[in-house]
Amino acid sequence: MKIKIAENIRFYRKQLGLTQGELAAHLNGKKSLVSNYENGYSTPDIATLCKLAKLFDISLDELVEYNDDE
Repeated sequence: MKIKIAENIRFYRKQLGLTQGELAAHLNGKKSLVSNYENGYSTPDIATLCKLAKLFDISLDELVEYNDDE
């Protein structure tokens, strides 16, 4: 699941036309924070995932690609 979250953060960030630095500013963090998320070195905590989902205008399930059927 970690890899999908990383891929989704990158995908939705680019969909909004944001740089890593711009997304980091929305999260009150540094560019390296977003880079670490997108490269799978770290995973956002639940509060950050919720902020990202809201910013990207998607559900948390979509961001983490959770499927209740699995």
